[in-house]
Amino acid sequence: MFNSIPSRGHAHWVAVLLVALLSGCATVQDVNEGMPATEPAAQTPVVEPTPSEPFEAVDDALAGLAQEQLSHDPPLSIWPRVVDRLRFAECPADSRAAAWAAWYADHPDYMRRVLDRARPWLHMIVNEVESRDLPGELVLLPIVESAFDPFAYSRESASGPWQFLSGTARDFDLQINDWYDGRRDFYASTAAALDYLTYLADLFDQDWALAVAAYNAGQGRVQRLIRRNEARGRGTQWNELSLPRETRAYVPKLKGLGCLFRSPDRWGFELIDVEDTARVQRVEFPGRTDVVLAATLSGLDLAELVGLNAGLNRHMTPPDGPHALVVPIEDAARVMAIIPDLQQAQAALPPITLREIQVQRGDTLSGLAQRHQTSVVALKAQNNLDSDRLSIGQRLQLPGQVDDQSPAGDDQYLAAYQQLIGLQQQLLPTDRIVHRVRSGESLWLIARRYGVSVREVQQMNSMGSSTIIRPGQRLTIETGRALPSNRRLSNYVVQQGDSLWTIARRQGVSMENLMRWNQLDANSILRIGQRLVIREG
Repeated sequence: MFNSIPSRGHAHWVAVLLVALLSGCATVQDVNEGMPATEPAAQTPVVEPTPSEPFEAVDDALAGLAQEQLSHDPPLSIWPRVVDRLRFAECPADSRAAAWAAWYADHPDYMRRVLDRARPWLHMIVNEVESRDLPGELVLLPIVESAFDPFAYSRESASGPWQFLSGTARDFDLQINDWYDGRRDFYASTAAALDYLTYLADLFDQDWALAVAAYNAGQGRVQRLIRRNEARGRGTQWNELSLPRETRAYVPKLKGLGCLFRSPDRWGFELIDVEDTARVQRVEFPGRTDVVLAATLSGLDLAELVGLNAGLNRHMTPPDGPHALVVPIEDAARVMAIIPDLQQAQAALPPITLREIQVQRGDTLSGLAQRHQTSVVALKAQNNLDSDRLSIGQRLQLPGQVDDQSPAGDDQYLAAYQQLIGLQQQLLPTDRIVHRVRSGESLWLIARRYGVSVREVQQMNSMGSSTIIRPGQRLTIETGRALPSNRRLSNYVVQQGDSLWTIARRQGVSMENLMRWNQLDANSILRIGQRLVIREG
């Protein structure tokens, strides 16, 4: 049913790709370079971290493998099926759609990365679009929405490859709970997105440009703008409405992609071929399933499972389902064969005992998350917290951090468990807070309040080092982010005569960082035996 990575080396490829994305793939970001002059700077495509050398080496090896397979038994390309269904992609010279087609053509490395990520899912999406008799342009919509990144998360809290907001997701039967987020599940979110787009097309009399505009800007807004133009005797085509700047670029992006794939020679673009063949398969299980056990018993790579099953938040499938895993198609038979052994082993597995901490005076969720290398989102989910309020003496479980005395499984299982939870925590969305600047506040005070650095606040809000904040201004703060993999935590025990200045000097860190890491200020009193967090690396 799906396309996927070529069979040899696919686990290695996914692992390297996940590492390359850990630093930022969970957030949809913008760039200001290389854009068509006709478009505003805020409307450029998603940009990813620069690929590492290992990523490029593995990618080149996969390209060679794909060519080797083609030489033996050339499969059909999937693109003719898409192009044959294009219905509204038009790109007259000097149009915004033509400018976007040229932009994508001028960025072949970006397109290669996006289409490599799309390979497991394109076959399924094309089949769904054909079965519903929908336009081929919709197959390309995840390029515009998320660059086919299931972990993409926008500042407006839209999530997944189709970028659903939680309200719209639930309207179209996508489950969102502590265990699972259907917005990140390619199977579920594709069905929901096509249901929604079909509904919008019916609402706007099969005008697909209006339907796509409404998918981005909201159906209510588009309807209001149409009524306003009708009352004023004006046109009601999508480009005659006073739509937001983002939407005015959104429709031309999709049209430009359709034109590019239909006529790549027009823009001097070498179309990256994708085979029209299934590469992954969804395996159903009889009940709640331990992903770690499934991986260890079947020999599957955990990083690969995380990449293919992005909807999972934990190491188990949700109690109420779906009880399924997406696996490479060549591994599906092996996975189905271990289901009886998996059920037996799962029944005999003692529960995992997680490490616990006790809340001290002055502790905050963001401070605890940073101190223990987790996120606010994960802490709240693990402990069923519905607010950020903590009480002194309250005990919290640390997600993914197994107690030394935990009886669950053997060392191999526990190591695999911690690997999976670690990957999920680094890839899943972080907590985002919109802070309204008050009179007298500085960036330093705001950063200290949320346990982040001034530089991080500036980066989150695209601010320069000299940008001045104003009362009433709204700042986006991402709290509780896990530490980068090259950063380590150590503890320092306060001794007689220590001060913040002497500890900072002895540990080779700044006082500002030492205070921020430990939620302290210059007037804080240290106690003998108190433990301070020190970040290394």
